[in-house]
Amino acid sequence: MHGYDALVIGGGPAGSTAALLLARAGWSVALVERVAFPRRKVCGEFLSATNLPLLHDLGVRSVFEELAGPEVRRAGLFAANHCITAEMPQLAGHAHGWGRAIGREHLDTMLLDRAAAEGAEIWQPWNVVALRDDGCTIVSAKTRQTTDLRARFVIAAHGSWEPGQLPTQPQRRAARGSDLFGFKAHFLNCRLPPGLMPLLAFPGGYGGMVHSDQGRVSLSCCIRRDALQRIRRAGGPSAGEAVLAHMRASCEGLRAALDGAVIEDEWRSAGPIRPGIRATRRGGIFLAGNAAGEAHPAVAEGISMAMQSGWLLAGHLLAGTERAYGSEWRRMFSIRIHAAAAIAQWAMRPLAVRTVLPLLEAFPAVLTEGARTAGKVTPICSSSF
Repeated sequence: MHGYDALVIGGGPAGSTAALLLARAGWSVALVERVAFPRRKVCGEFLSATNLPLLHDLGVRSVFEELAGPEVRRAGLFAANHCITAEMPQLAGHAHGWGRAIGREHLDTMLLDRAAAEGAEIWQPWNVVALRDDGCTIVSAKTRQTTDLRARFVIAAHGSWEPGQLPTQPQRRAARGSDLFGFKAHFLNCRLPPGLMPLLAFPGGYGGMVHSDQGRVSLSCCIRRDALQRIRRAGGPSAGEAVLAHMRASCEGLRAALDGAVIEDEWRSAGPIRPGIRATRRGGIFLAGNAAGEAHPAVAEGISMAMQSGWLLAGHLLAGTERAYGSEWRRMFSIRIHAAAAIAQWAMRPLAVRTVLPLLEAFPAVLTEGARTAGKVTPICSSSF
């Protein structure tokens, strides 16, 4: 039996951020991660400028800036034969106040390594097979050894995409045509202008692309189950290639950006993805990151929200104000989640997109304000600590 002040389940951005801050404050912290790092994930890879001060406080900003892609200074929309761009809002008070993109194999590893350097004990790769208010039972993925961990506080930061038997994991449910599946790949020699991050609108789905690390462009998307089934009936290529062909047929801007580009790695997929607000607490277990709530990837706020929720929870635990965590979480993230849902539903409906395109072409600054509403320059702060 191992005893700690805090036990964190999941070594992604939310879990590592919380573990790092708690360990730095002198708490004994255990972090359990089931997958060996580095690892790649289905993810848009973009971090908003709001995370720059947090990355500095965590002690990883210099490494992030060394590895990440160029500053994203323009927002865009590629829909049908329209390519609309506008300025990305800048974080006030910062000379470099724009977000950047970085692969999860780099981001997750640097955050987890920093948490370990601050004193967190990392159990990796270990699987959680039982989770309780006062701890968990874990099994080594290598040796099958079983161990019990106990803690005063338990944090579930294991994401939301995989159903399971833990009380904080989503349960399996019947398939729906509206279920979303995520796809992601990297491309080289892409013609996407540096500093531009466009939203891709196409029938039955939406996507995005951005210059990430090492000269790569990250292309990610979500598509409804019923739309995916329709484009797969013709057979032929893999699901990822079929989705790419569907997007290319729908977005002239995407076709131009990928003209001459080559895919660097295989397509990755995940799902179903079910964005929305879930819960910040299950009994005595606190939830952070996607386990607590998740925005549609259409606004590229997933990583930022995950890290910020880990920061928020750690601050409340250290201040002894954990009862306020739920209300502050909703204050910080609910508008982003609702705005993302509205944008995603609009982008997946061709008629709705065609109706709005003339307005966006006449007033591209609407894209700037949309990025602002989605949280791109909303400073993170707490009234309780």
